Amino acid sequence: MPWWEPQNHADRRPLLALRARTKAALRAWFEGQGFAEVECAILGASPGNEAHLHAFETMATDPAGGQRTLYLHTSPEFAAKKLLAAGEERIFEFARVFRNREQSPLHAPEFTMLEWYRKDAPVTAVMDDAVTLVRMAAKHAGAAMLRYRDRGCDPLADAERLSVGDAFRIHAGIEIMDTLASDGVTDGGRDMLATRARRAGLAITDADSWSDIFSKILAAHVEPRLGLEKLTLLTDYPRVEAALARPNPQDLRLSERFELYACGVELANGFGELTDPVEQRARFEAEMDEKQRIYGTRYPLDEDFLSALACMPPASGVAMGFDRLVMLVSGAPDIKHVIWVPLG
Repeated sequence: MPWWEPQNHADRRPLLALRARTKAALRAWFEGQGFAEVECAILGASPGNEAHLHAFETMATDPAGGQRTLYLHTSPEFAAKKLLAAGEERIFEFARVFRNREQSPLHAPEFTMLEWYRKDAPVTAVMDDAVTLVRMAAKHAGAAMLRYRDRGCDPLADAERLSVGDAFRIHAGIEIMDTLASDGVTDGGRDMLATRARRAGLAITDADSWSDIFSKILAAHVEPRLGLEKLTLLTDYPRVEAALARPNPQDLRLSERFELYACGVELANGFGELTDPVEQRARFEAEMDEKQRIYGTRYPLDEDFLSALACMPPASGVAMGFDRLVMLVSGAPDIKHVIWVPLG
């Protein structure tokens, strides 16, 4: 049945009301913490420059008939960081974002991302924020457990902090740290990682890069085991897997990137933000080279964003899938159940 059929809508209505209450509660928390709610532009010169994110594009026509290509953003990140460069210190947004090629029980081509930034804050501060927000959402939903299908997670249990290296060792039986050079370069460790992944039962092709193999191991053996019984903060991502995060000063193979998991579902992705425009440009160009290799296309760089990075202060930020959060506190099995007007 279409979502707008009255009985179908009546069945979904309690979940949508819960969504509204959850948003109100989280908004009040941010305001109480001194955050400003912002509204980032949806259209931009670049949709983002991560190899595996796919955008919707459109053509803008000016009054004289001139045309240029614009994109619907895959995240408000570029615009939000420009606001930090402009002088904002604590900002948040319930942003509408758009990602092509994404449709599954956990993915929608148009969805809501809760994104926030703290100026001069360590990445651990926004990790704590993320855990607090999940617990608050559960409390307002009256949910003693977060649920996705047959998996459960107690939001009030002490959150687990687990490095990517330890997670691969524990859940996949694979060592990855020795496949990274001291500066984070992966070229020399690709074949070693491929051999270990094949031993773990994964199909690896000669065309798979180190990052491709990393993603296959993560999806097959690691992610399904995270956030079971208690929230998991997956920390210390390899530098090559964190295009917008600053390097870990204690180990240059790694970055200040984390993800938050519950019930085997990724809920949030956060960084200690990279503010070096030269390094950021190099990373974006590497990402677009990879996109060209795999998909035969690339997106332009946002030159205005790269210019703004030069005066952006140190900051940390997080993107949280708000629809997924509502799914887990309500037990809904599909993201369409918690979106007011899902794509048909």
